[in-house]
Amino acid sequence: MNQVISKNAEELGKAAAQKTAELLNEAIAKQGYARLILSTGASQFTTLSELVKLPVDWSKVDMFHLDEYVGMDESHPASFVRYLKERFVCKIPLRAAHFVDTTKPLDEMIPALTAELREKPIDVGLIGIGENGHIAFNDPPADFDDPNAYKVVTLDAKCRNQQLGEGWFPTIDDVPTHAVSMTVGEIMKCRHIISAVPYAVKAQAVHDTLTQEVNNMVPATIMKTHADWNLFIDEDSASMLK
Repeated sequence: MNQVISKNAEELGKAAAQKTAELLNEAIAKQGYARLILSTGASQFTTLSELVKLPVDWSKVDMFHLDEYVGMDESHPASFVRYLKERFVCKIPLRAAHFVDTTKPLDEMIPALTAELREKPIDVGLIGIGENGHIAFNDPPADFDDPNAYKVVTLDAKCRNQQLGEGWFPTIDDVPTHAVSMTVGEIMKCRHIISAVPYAVKAQAVHDTLTQEVNNMVPATIMKTHADWNLFIDEDSASMLK
């Protein structure tokens, strides 16, 4: 594990973006293309805003994303498809963007997306950590052994309250109860994982991830077993660490 502590979210974003661009450029130089997974949420704002400014040949990059609420149309402010299109895809000339489109029949969309994802290895995964320690929407107790690439999951109360607290929904009753999420096992197949985790609201999750043994009640702990996990935190999210 490589750990970097920045002064604030802005500096964290620059550092995480620089590392991401470096790894993408290495992949492009070696194999002629790169494959990237992106997560969403407020914690990814600074990283993505910096990443689109960096010198990467985006015409050789394929992007996938982690998760989406079931039945969520991209016209909704909380849509992760909308989030990625507005903050990333529309700003750079990607070779391809593969979305978790839950407006399509799931029994057709999930196998098709899985086939695209598994065509070649993923070079870099930007994998955030939720307030409940989840990665993607794999809330505790997470299934570390699911053989699928994507699956339908039920969101727990803490996860749903995080979405409310970040301002994506007006009331808790408006927060969806189900989502399609990339599985833990699929995330762990990424050649490199970068986790950008700023803000004080993530301090407990960062503390638990780094201090506890690997366990499915803190799903992010599994990333400590990855061959190249790069954790970027700021002074606020690191505030509970000794």
